[in-house]
Amino acid sequence: MSEFVDECQLHAKGGNGGAGCVSFRREAHVPRGGPDGGDGGHGGDVWLVADRNVASLLAFRDFPFRRAADGTHGQGRKRHGRNGDDELVRVPEGTTVRDRDGVAIADLVNEGDRWQAARGGRGGRGNVRFASNRLRAPQFAEQAEPGEEHWFGLELKLMADVALVGFPNAGKSTFISAVSAARPKVASYPFTTLTPSLGVVRLDDGARRDRVSPQGSFEMVLADVPGLIEGAAEGKGLGHQFLRHVERARVLLIMADLAELTGRDPHEQVEVLLSELVRYNPELATRRRLVVGAKSDVAHLDWDGPRVSAVTGEGVNSVLGNLRNLVSEARETDDAPAQYVVHRPSSGGIAVLRLADGIFEIEGRQARRAVALSDLTDPAALAWAQRRLEKLGVSRALARNGAQSGDLVRIGDFEFTYEADV
Repeated sequence: MSEFVDECQLHAKGGNGGAGCVSFRREAHVPRGGPDGGDGGHGGDVWLVADRNVASLLAFRDFPFRRAADGTHGQGRKRHGRNGDDELVRVPEGTTVRDRDGVAIADLVNEGDRWQAARGGRGGRGNVRFASNRLRAPQFAEQAEPGEEHWFGLELKLMADVALVGFPNAGKSTFISAVSAARPKVASYPFTTLTPSLGVVRLDDGARRDRVSPQGSFEMVLADVPGLIEGAAEGKGLGHQFLRHVERARVLLIMADLAELTGRDPHEQVEVLLSELVRYNPELATRRRLVVGAKSDVAHLDWDGPRVSAVTGEGVNSVLGNLRNLVSEARETDDAPAQYVVHRPSSGGIAVLRLADGIFEIEGRQARRAVALSDLTDPAALAWAQRRLEKLGVSRALARNGAQSGDLVRIGDFEFTYEADV
């Protein structure tokens, strides 16, 4: 059985663009053909796509790198390079994306939700793009732009109709294996379940048809969440990793262990579990829930509520019927979880930074592209880059930041000496 992974890292790299081409027409009886260098193709983007057929983040554990295809270079005769293919990275529904600081920036909740993780680099323009009445035969073109490159944290919160909540060894795994095809590890010692598991329950007893299978039966998804302990809300016993799988469940099934060996009162168990849930996320206080006493076949503790035994079948149908009603009600009245995206700042515009060694560094995609020419030793290419930087307001920005004549300015790999306007 494949291991369940609910937290991992992702390195997304957009494809690099292709370089523009420097070329001139060479045909019989055309001694001075004009420029005809084609543009480079754009690099592909990296997209995260929610897919309900993906169960966990296991695919990223040993290989977190995902890269889109590069664009190809332009060629003569105005032949443009091919754009690189996008890389579609399929993740489970309920995947949250976090930046390097741990801030959530996207949440892929529903099937088909998409988020751009890394943008591909733009292709460089061929020399035909720089031709004008003043410059009839440009000997330069734009270089390729590299694709974006980012590290992200991925975190999975299971999407389930019902989450089973209880202390370790409370009978949750036995219950879900009895009512569905899920087969979690079952044993008589605590912490048997270390990873969540999902099971689909189908009811064919004339239940309301909120969700129907191809056979017309009512279906609901149950999540067997690893056992919680006191202090789970503070992360004790991997509490945060376990509790996040409860957040999106429509209904909570709280299971009190009636055969608890230490004799902890079942009502006290329920109070502790509810307290941990609310401390972790106050919204869980209003979540629909059903509280039952488990292991009724070997019970030795007093309990005045519903009882269930997954071994003998006592109370199972009644519990499933109550869960069906709660899930149906939740589907009708609760809003479906919505995808959210926190957009990263636009890369437009320029910014001036003064480094510790006194060098002024210009940041900004447009500024880098202005100097990304194939041959800046060509006077025409250098003049074009200067005009472009002037239009972007680089000189004014440097003056505002205290640059003096003779100061060194860096834009990407290109450096020049600043001269103040007289």
